[in-house]
Amino acid sequence: MPKLETGDINLHYEVTGNGPPLLMLAGFMSDHASWTPLIPLLQDHFTCITPDNRTTGQTTPWNAPVSIDLMCKDALALMSHLGHDRYHTIGHSMGGIIALHMAQEAHERMASTHIAASAPVRLPRNTALFATLIAIRRSNAPEDTWLRALFPWLFNPRVYNNPSAVDQAVADSLAYPHAQSADAMEHQLTALRGFDGTALANPNCPTQVLIGTLDLIVPPDHILAVLSHLPHHILEGAGHSIHWDAPDQVADLLRAYAAKHPI
Repeated sequence: MPKLETGDINLHYEVTGNGPPLLMLAGFMSDHASWTPLIPLLQDHFTCITPDNRTTGQTTPWNAPVSIDLMCKDALALMSHLGHDRYHTIGHSMGGIIALHMAQEAHERMASTHIAASAPVRLPRNTALFATLIAIRRSNAPEDTWLRALFPWLFNPRVYNNPSAVDQAVADSLAYPHAQSADAMEHQLTALRGFDGTALANPNCPTQVLIGTLDLIVPPDHILAVLSHLPHHILEGAGHSIHWDAPDQVADLLRAYAAKHPI
């Protein structure tokens, strides 16, 4: 499996497809597998590069120092390692904050940036939610309890019209061999507690924002309060996991915007 040694971590990443490079940055608690719904829709148009952020997936060690700035540096180092001077980027949730940080640090390398269900804001309610989920994981509750508490925050409510689909999603999550541990989840939470987003709202590269109307974790009004000056699209009926709820729309919007800003 491909890994990049950066000095303090071994950064795991996957490369799929052909075409101009597209760096895909996962959100909090997620790794490269987060992009499973989008890869088949994009791999004929882009070389899709999906790293496991610090503390997640197959990147080791799980307890290396973690911050938005460090994950930005990891992403820039990875793209240099792969020989890409310029590229497109999409970031979901925390990955969107990393992408905005990259646009600040190395905008000349960013052909286009796509911010999905994200904004450079810190919401204390979310920190409390994640801390509660960690506490559930460490309790004597059944192993699936914390996932069943998390999923309503992530997905469109329509998912719950099919209870067997929810059960399957829980089973798939529990069976995933590279799932983030509770300790790693708590460690990664420090990155969200510690970043300063005040300088990230004005990226110096072409940037579009993708918003789900039913996003509970980063609600539309919070996103628009800081990013409404950027080109944005509001996807009806999509929740926080916007690329799972509306993968075709996200892929179409990404392809169209990237085509306007070729490498």
